[in-house]
Amino acid sequence: MIKQAIIPLAGLGTRLLPLTSVFAKELLPINGKPGIEYIIEECITSGIKEIIFIISDKKIMIKNYFYNDKFYKKIIKKKKDLRIINEYKKILKYRKMIKFVYQNKPLGTGDAVLKTKKYIKNRYFLMLLPDDLIIKKNCSRSMIAVHKKYKSSVMASMTVNKKDVSRWGIYNLGKKINKNNYLIKGVIEKPNIKTAPSNKAVIGRYILPKSIFKKLSNQKRGKNGEIQITDAIQSLINEKEKFIAHNFSGKYLDCGTMSGYVNSTLEINKL
Repeated sequence: MIKQAIIPLAGLGTRLLPLTSVFAKELLPINGKPGIEYIIEECITSGIKEIIFIISDKKIMIKNYFYNDKFYKKIIKKKKDLRIINEYKKILKYRKMIKFVYQNKPLGTGDAVLKTKKYIKNRYFLMLLPDDLIIKKNCSRSMIAVHKKYKSSVMASMTVNKKDVSRWGIYNLGKKINKNNYLIKGVIEKPNIKTAPSNKAVIGRYILPKSIFKKLSNQKRGKNGEIQITDAIQSLINEKEKFIAHNFSGKYLDCGTMSGYVNSTLEINKL
């Protein structure tokens, strides 16, 4: 069973400047709630028992958010406000699940994953990228069901406009398993229109095998001088590790850009 999730949070969030010059992007409110809480709730309702946050010293604000006991106790003692009491109880519930590890050099998602190596217990684990919100349906839960059925790694997939393929990791798909699932032959990180094998994009939900740590440990830096998770995935696929692309049924929201962030609040407010 998938019981652990990792969430890379060390990125600087430059696409959301100037907001992120003083504030961690994952704590920015989306319809009145920090964005990271939507990701945590997705984990909880998927059956996850432990969440590993990968942060940097520059993002210590995220850890402080979950360890601000003195502030809450002082306010609760003074006001005895039920809403604040419930918020504090929620924070305490989250905190019991969360472990923090550090990535202080910006060496990519692959490097962030590698920082969690000694904490991963089982053969497979879940990774969620916080810029990607998926609402209306729990994407992680449906991916875990696919994993349970086929005993394989699973990655979220979404059709994107062909002119936008250079923004995404793009799948080279193989055999169709059923309506919503395909075997993956390959993944290319941000190809141009001419070299893109499809317009099926990698979205920030992954069920990965523990064997990926060995690949990441020996991997050379790729695009932008970073350790790319897609390079390690491709290496495993080349060695016949089975990866499935899962077409999820929820609504995708990109919270990593200013326009996407604003739109996310509008969309969630409709629910």
